[in-house]
Amino acid sequence: MVRIAGVDIPRKKRMEIALTYIFGIGRTSAREILDKAGIDRNVKSDDVNDDMAIKIRAIIDEDYTVEGDLRKDTIMNIKRLMDLGNYRGLRHRRGLPSRGQRTRTNARTRKGPKRNLMKKKK
Repeated sequence: MVRIAGVDIPRKKRMEIALTYIFGIGRTSAREILDKAGIDRNVKSDDVNDDMAIKIRAIIDEDYTVEGDLRKDTIMNIKRLMDLGNYRGLRHRRGLPSRGQRTRTNARTRKGPKRNLMKKKK
């Protein structure tokens, strides 16, 4: 099992797909990484040897922000918005959608389960 950027790459998957299990790497980035490393996209992750893994690790380390650093950056960006007190920061603070979606109906993912205002009569 290959370990890249602190993530165990899944077995029996094409490397193009297996690299997407790393937070911050999608299909396009995975293709670019494999092309730079000179590795075929259709190689299974079980067939990757140490030399290939070292090439992939080097490319990811120098060109991409992934996993913990990327998560930390996104959290810091959200905290910055909240500290500034602008509209998006207020929406994050209240736990509401911040990109203009309607909240009169829907938005249950951000708002949580529905709470009844009236209690039931017995």
